[in-house]
Order: sequence, then structure tokens, then C-alpha cells
Amino acid sequence: AVLPQFTGDIAQMPPMYSAIKIGGQKLYDLARQGREVERKARHITIYELEMTQRLSDTEYQLRVRCSKGTYIRTLCHDIGQALGCGGCMAALRRTMAGYTLSECRTMEEVQALGEAALRPVDTLFRQYPEYHITHPRVEQLCRNGNAFTVKTPLCDGLYRVYGMEGDFLCLSRMENGQMTSVKNFFGA
Repeated sequence: AVLPQFTGDIAQMPPMYSAIKIGGQKLYDLARQGREVERKARHITIYELEMTQRLSDTEYQLRVRCSKGTYIRTLCHDIGQALGCGGCMAALRRTMAGYTLSECRTMEEVQALGEAALRPVDTLFRQYPEYHITHPRVEQLCRNGNAFTVKTPLCDGLYRVYGMEGDFLCLSRMENGQMTSVKNFFGA
């Protein structure tokens, strides 16, 4: 069952047991000292929230697709509060965080593969479309950190930009026909 009433943009209060710093100290350090401090709510987005399985009369399995910075145990607590029955998280399985679960490796596999287990940097940005430079002058502008005009009509937004040899150069923002680098990866 989909739970649309808990989806969308939400202001979420970070738990005391988190790594957020207040006054130069991590909240979990303050919590271990028995102190509780005032915290500011953070804006997060719950894109999808679905009950995938009823495990018992009081236990349910949820699938959440959310923005970075979301505290799932806090979300479980907040859902319980809204339902008037209380709620807590018993287990968490992250199925995607830049990579899908099927792409993950065990420690043994990583040790056996060594550097062969490393993925190309551009795979971290595969949610953005590709743009391939086709002219040497444009590539020179890009490699010098300059914006360049794109004649092909593209939607505004972020793009993975590749040079003429196919190497990943940067993550860039397309806006009003101009491609401007957000983060360069060449020469690294």
C-alpha cells in the first residue's frame, strides 16, 4: 500500500543521536553526556513511501525513496506519532545510495578485486544526461573552466560532459543555451 499522506517536502527534526554539529559538538556526543539541545528542523523530501509487507499485527515493512539527509528512524517515529500508536525502526536495509544493491560488493570481493572494484567517477552522476563536446575550441573552453554555448537545443539542468576523446570532464549546468561547469573532474 502506498502511503501518500507522508510523502512530499517535510521538515524533519534531526535526532539527538546524529552527527550534526551544534556549537562545534556532534549531537551524538552531547546525547551520550545526557544532554539534549534545541535543534532546527531540516527540509527533506520523501519521494515514495510504500508499505511492502505486514510482518505481524504490529510490524510493517516499508520502502522509502527519499532525499539525502533523511533520518529513516525519525520518519518511522513520526509516522507512529501521526497514527497515534508510536513507531520505531527495527531494521534498515539501504538498497540504493549512488549505486543499486545489485552493484554492491562484499569486503571479501573488494579485497580480491583490489583497484578493479573501483567504479568510474561519472557513474556517480548517471542520473544526469550526457553531453558530448564535438569541437576542439569548445573542449578548450570547458577545460579552462569557461562557460560555452550549446547550439543543440537541450533542456536546462545538470549534464555529464564528455570530451572529444570520450573522457568525463565535468558535471555542468545548462541554462539558457550556456553550459557552465559545476564540478570539474579532468586532471584529477
